[in-house]
Amino acid sequence: MVRLLIEDVTLTKTDQIHAHIRLRGGQTRSLTLPIPGKAWQIRQTKPETLAALNQLLNDHTDSETAQLLNAAGHQSGTGQPFTSSIVLHLRRSNGLPNRYERLRAKGLLTINQLARHLHVHPSTIKAWHRAGLLVSHKATDKNERLFEIPARGDKRLIARQGSPLRNRKPIQPTQRGAV
Repeated sequence: MVRLLIEDVTLTKTDQIHAHIRLRGGQTRSLTLPIPGKAWQIRQTKPETLAALNQLLNDHTDSETAQLLNAAGHQSGTGQPFTSSIVLHLRRSNGLPNRYERLRAKGLLTINQLARHLHVHPSTIKAWHRAGLLVSHKATDKNERLFEIPARGDKRLIARQGSPLRNRKPIQPTQRGAV
């Protein structure tokens, strides 16, 4: 049907796209359109969204960050809601460290490192953590935890077989993370 109405079309591209259309009856139409951006530019995530993502990663894992970005009304560059895999992709492509790397930079230790530091078995670290004697932070979506280094000489952190942990007072987490 379009071939019955249009005789020919001439396109020229300068700083804009100019389309000249000649209809069968002799009439002409001219259109001027802006040149569309490149696909990667059109699908790019907004800078304010990336700034919010970077800030949220200080205190949250990838999936928690995705949920919080969605709750705040942010969208990915493709207009989709955030998922943990989109956060992962954006982190890697923009060189942003994940929650685990940020906690490690603050000096927090893995369970095995803390066990070696305190000269106890990792199961002792787990028991002390359950009893509230150690402070840990969730580092990944797989519930890996990193531990703050306890104060030197803390009398509650002595491996005493048979001594009930419920008799020891739990400590309060610090506001700034590792000391």
